[in-house]
Amino acid sequence: MTPSPSLRRPAAWLAVAATAAVGLTACGGSDPLNKDDAAASGSSDTVTVGSADFPESQVVAELYAGVLRDAGVSVETKPGIGAREAYVGAVKDGSVDVVPDYSGNLLLFADKNAKAASAQDIMKALPTALDGQKLSVLDASKAEDKDALVVTQATAEKYHLKSIEDLSSVCGELVMAGPPEFQERAYGTSGLKQRYDCSFKSFQPINDGGGPLTVQALTKGDAQVADIFTTTPAIQDQKLVVLEDPKDNFIAQQVLPLTAPDRLPQKAVDALNEFSAKLTTEDLIDLNRKVSGDAQQNPADAAKQWLSDHGYDKAS
Repeated sequence: MTPSPSLRRPAAWLAVAATAAVGLTACGGSDPLNKDDAAASGSSDTVTVGSADFPESQVVAELYAGVLRDAGVSVETKPGIGAREAYVGAVKDGSVDVVPDYSGNLLLFADKNAKAASAQDIMKALPTALDGQKLSVLDASKAEDKDALVVTQATAEKYHLKSIEDLSSVCGELVMAGPPEFQERAYGTSGLKQRYDCSFKSFQPINDGGGPLTVQALTKGDAQVADIFTTTPAIQDQKLVVLEDPKDNFIAQQVLPLTAPDRLPQKAVDALNEFSAKLTTEDLIDLNRKVSGDAQQNPADAAKQWLSDHGYDKAS
């Protein structure tokens, strides 16, 4: 994943994100980053929950909002703010109080020279990296959405693949599919070469952020390896194989709330930390399937069902 916004699935998800943003903005009753709204929010006890402009972020933001309402906190939502630069700026200027983010990319955004890769090391490094920008994070969830090298079961069996290390000896025979920027990122083709001595026969750029076109290239055999995000439902639905990454080429990306020091009331902090302890990667996969699969469910509706199923009876 990229150290900048990594607002993923740009082509395949744009229509869904736009529709979701319209629906969610109607629920929040305000325009993202409207200064008048920010001032009004700052003069009350209302917590404003924002999101990036892709469905997974919008679903998690709606989960945050529901959890806070269940805890008795007044909430507004400002979905679809944009790239990380935009929503970080919104947290800094107070027009948004909390927004979902991803631990590894957030660390690299705050400190481009950061070397932490494991979930534990990233969470140790984040407070110092964010302090200079007057930002902070709450507890990270177990839920994670990160890049992964994925193959079909047939390819895994043919080449006896369980990890990227196993892949290294046959990379030269295989075509890889992924977003065009994969060739430019530190974790991309250069990272695979450096860490695993893996150079593919060729690279097939597909500009859908690891979405359905990338999955199709893999399953139809146009490529034998693909860069696909780990919460993509197709991995489960089509029984694809995620190759292990023992050398941490793809750093940890836990979902966590980004906020600012002393911005949130304590009951909001406690409620979000309790929620993060419950959220899993499996939850994200199921929510993504509901929002971006055949059902095309509104992120707010998908979040509402999850909250109801997990005992948040006062979330509406």
